[in-house]
This record gives sequence, C-alpha cells and structure tokens, in this order.
Amino acid sequence: MGYQAIKRVIDLLAAGLGLIILAPLIAGILLAIKLGSAGPAIFCQNRAGKNGKIFTLYKFRTMRTDTDPYGFSPKDESDPRVTKIGKILRKYSLDELPQLVNVLMGKMTLVGPRPLLPWQYDQWTDRQKRRCEVKPGLTGWAQVQGRGALTHEDKIELDLWYIDHLSPWVDLKILAQTAGQVLRGQDTLEVQYSKHDPEKNVKP
Repeated sequence: MGYQAIKRVIDLLAAGLGLIILAPLIAGILLAIKLGSAGPAIFCQNRAGKNGKIFTLYKFRTMRTDTDPYGFSPKDESDPRVTKIGKILRKYSLDELPQLVNVLMGKMTLVGPRPLLPWQYDQWTDRQKRRCEVKPGLTGWAQVQGRGALTHEDKIELDLWYIDHLSPWVDLKILAQTAGQVLRGQDTLEVQYSKHDPEKNVKP
C-alpha cells in the first residue's frame, strides 16, 4: 500500500474516531455558540483544495454574523468582531474541529498545506500553485513554523518544502508539534489577506 493510500486510511480512522470521541465537546461548543450570539454555529466558506478545486470548508463560528466572511482574520484577541466564546475557540484551535468532516469527505487530510481562499489561488504563479498538488490539511508545516507570524509568501514556500519532502515521518513530526502548540494555545491567530484592500496585504 502506497503512502497516499495509507494516509487516507489514517485520515478516515482519525477523523471518524475523533468525531465520536469529541462528540460531547462538539455538542457543548455548538450550544455555547448559539447561546452566546445570534447566528449559525457553523461557519462555511469556499476554499481552494487539491488542484485548485473549490470546496466548502466548515468551522465553528467565532465572529459576529455582520463580519465580512472574506475580510481579514483577527490578529489578536482584542478584535471586536470576535465573540467571547470565539476567543476561547481560536486560542486552542477548537474552531477547526468541524474540518474533521472535511477530512471524512476526502476534501482535506490531517496534514497538508492550509486551504486558502479561491481568489488567492487565481493570483498565484504556476510554482506557487504546486501547493495544491496535495489535499489541504488541518495542520501543516507552515502552521508549526510560525502560523500568524508568517507572511503569505512565507507560508507558500514552507508548503512547497512539505510537498517536496512528503513522508509519514514528516507528518508525524507536524502532528506532534501541532499538539504541543494547541495545548499551549500558542500563535493560533493567523494572518489573513484581504482582496478588498491590497495595501494591507503586508505583515505589520
């Protein structure tokens, strides 16, 4: 069995077991979001997946419903768009738990480049688009190297490194580092880039 086949089996087992084991936590988060602010508990957004194919990404909603879904992501916990429960979810990356469904559906994998916005894919060079040669992941090499401290270009270069060094051992290393970062609530607010204001597409 090849690496990709083994990876798919692991994805199915991990995502399936994860959803079952975490069901009480997921139910609690859904209830907390609904009680904390008006609007749906699940946030859906189009992202660029493998080979640039668009898919619907699922997350727990962490911001108010009047927030531009394709605007800047919060850079710190003081952002007024983030709900009270949203701050906690973002701190420990719990907002990304619904992406286990994306993994089960085969749209994502546990480890791979993070899925970015479709308009970003359209602006990439052919070299940059190589990051879409594999499925996007819940976590990836760029995330454990700095996440919010990295520019968009930095992340792409790290993602390309990952694609050139695919192996079970690299995936295990990434998963272990991710677990450590999540437990520490470390650096989980990612820099996002907005098509509405190119002037701000620069790391401050």
